[in-house]
Amino acid sequence: MFFSVITVTYNAEKTLERTIRSVVGQGYPRVEYIIIDGNSTDGTGKIIEKYADRIASFVCEPDNGLYEAMNKGLSKASGDYVWFLNAGDTFYAPDTLEILASKLDPDSLPDILYGETAIVDDSGNFKYMRRLKVPEKLTRKSFRKGMLVCHQAFIVKKSIAPEYDLHYRFSGDFDWCIRCMEKATNIFNSRQILVNYLEEGLTTENHRLSLKERYRIMKTHYDKIPVFLWHLWFAARFLVAKFFRNRK
Repeated sequence: MFFSVITVTYNAEKTLERTIRSVVGQGYPRVEYIIIDGNSTDGTGKIIEKYADRIASFVCEPDNGLYEAMNKGLSKASGDYVWFLNAGDTFYAPDTLEILASKLDPDSLPDILYGETAIVDDSGNFKYMRRLKVPEKLTRKSFRKGMLVCHQAFIVKKSIAPEYDLHYRFSGDFDWCIRCMEKATNIFNSRQILVNYLEEGLTTENHRLSLKERYRIMKTHYDKIPVFLWHLWFAARFLVAKFFRNRK
């Protein structure tokens, strides 16, 4: 099987090279690497030029946001699977793709592959495993409890991958994953740590907007009453945890 790895980036000179080295350093040979840059004004372009002979496709032009750039990446992909790694994210190990591919039957490829995610700091050092552990069996209903699988550890067959909905600014990946699962008939748990995810700090305002957008997405894909009840539970759990933290 053939993987199309896509990195969307803008002004990421501090973290991009780590991602590129991780992709081009994989022992598995059947990989095409696609970078979509939003016309960076820092040293991002020079870093990409340094690895130009290992990059299958590179686009550098202004865009209207993250999800439009991701759609450009999808349009360039020719692999069996599409796999998004942002600048600063890396594969968990140099043999991640090789191990994953060895678990698959080339004559009966699953529609979606997924696995666990490690969280790293700005220097790429391990901090902890992602708080939301992936379910043993993933279905579209799983995401009623939130995004249980990190987007970077969610790999989709190109043939079923839709475009990202440009109406969303912050949680379009959540919507995209659900729509992928709605099309999938076979979802495969790799039981493998697939990626190192760069912990990013969202502003309070962006975090609030992201949660509001995610709630709207959940109401679109799931029954409204269960979604509402789940969010009451999330809010109560958050308030209880906050209460006990404040008492310490």
